[in-house]
Amino acid sequence: MNTRGDFMRKIYTECPVEYTASLIANKWKILILRDLLTGTKRYNELTKSIVGISAKVLTENLRQLESDGIVVRKVYPVVPPKVEYSLTKKGSELKPIFDLMYEYGNKYKKK
Repeated sequence: MNTRGDFMRKIYTECPVEYTASLIANKWKILILRDLLTGTKRYNELTKSIVGISAKVLTENLRQLESDGIVVRKVYPVVPPKVEYSLTKKGSELKPIFDLMYEYGNKYKKK
């Protein structure tokens, strides 16, 4: 991380696996994407469903996912502010990966 607390951008090799892994590089991004695969969520819904994540970490990861073109943030001009997050087409195309992760975890989590 740099002095502002932002994650430094990775310089990618030509490997498609490395690129894909960098998009879902940490536990929190995976859990955020898991929740958004079921549909649009408000910020508070994400904080409640992702156990153990701090507001700062959630915000940082949502911003990274947005800058990577995986998540779109929609702000409604109301008071109090209403913000919703949903997957872009690029984000939705990660679903088969999550389906395989689910199958793998379901198969081996009890062993």
